[in-house]
Amino acid sequence: MENYIRFDWAMKRLLRNKANYAVLEGLLTTLLEEKVTIHKLLESESNQEDEFDKYNRVDMLAENSQGELVLIEVQNNNEYAYFQRMLFGASKLVTEYINRGEGYEKVRKVYSVNIVYFSLGHGKDFVYHGKTEFIGIHEGDILELSPFQKQTFKVDKVSQLYPEYYILKVNDFNRVARTPLEEWIYYLNTGNVPEHATAPGLDTVKEQLKLDRMSREELKAYYKHLDNIVILRDNIMTERAEGRAEGRAEGRAEGRAEGRAEGRAEGLAEGRAEEKAAIARNLKSLGLSPEQIAKATGLTEAEINQLTTDHQ
Repeated sequence: MENYIRFDWAMKRLLRNKANYAVLEGLLTTLLEEKVTIHKLLESESNQEDEFDKYNRVDMLAENSQGELVLIEVQNNNEYAYFQRMLFGASKLVTEYINRGEGYEKVRKVYSVNIVYFSLGHGKDFVYHGKTEFIGIHEGDILELSPFQKQTFKVDKVSQLYPEYYILKVNDFNRVARTPLEEWIYYLNTGNVPEHATAPGLDTVKEQLKLDRMSREELKAYYKHLDNIVILRDNIMTERAEGRAEGRAEGRAEGRAEGRAEGRAEGLAEGRAEEKAAIARNLKSLGLSPEQIAKATGLTEAEINQLTTDHQ
């Protein structure tokens, strides 16, 4: 099997060429299970200047032939608030791509496609789909569109009006690719295309995204990109390991310190209790009543009587 250019690098350098739209169209057609034709690419946050973001993530914003917006983002390293980031990205598109004064019926449909190379959340699958539905609290039914709304908006379900999210956890894929979607996940995971792949778009990957089509300078830049991704991941893993080790060491030190402090506190408390008991015995021998001794020492009368009894 031949090695092909990683998808995130292709997004930065190759897939913005209209001749290569077939790759993105193939991925989206396979994922959304409907024919997707890219009309044009729009401005996005790609090609970050920040050194970390430059290698950690890349995104691409496309408009399909139906005027819908598709945000494709690749994230290489863990981001604990990534779910919120997905929400922010989709919401931002909704507000940016409606003109001031336009009615809400002009809100654009948004798809957020997230290809993540880290363990996001906790789940058993490697592809997740999120959409908005309104479910009755009492009846359990799903709120539907009226016939007029269906005709006006050209959709069948309320969920089709809202942003939809796809999460492809490619590192979690560890099986033989048997479906078109699994063939795509296999390529995203390994950089290889299954030999007999039939998924749309992968034939263009085989033709256009071969490593041997790159010049020496392009290959040099590409391998540097791969090295930087590895370095970033190693740095993050090292920082986490060091943080855990420091946390354990500090915890043990604090535990020992707290133990010594608690020991001293217990010793002082016991010493003060014995001192009060000795004073109580002396006052008792002088003929003071338990009530008077209690006022002088802070002990209860029952404690005083017990101490006196033990002393006798």
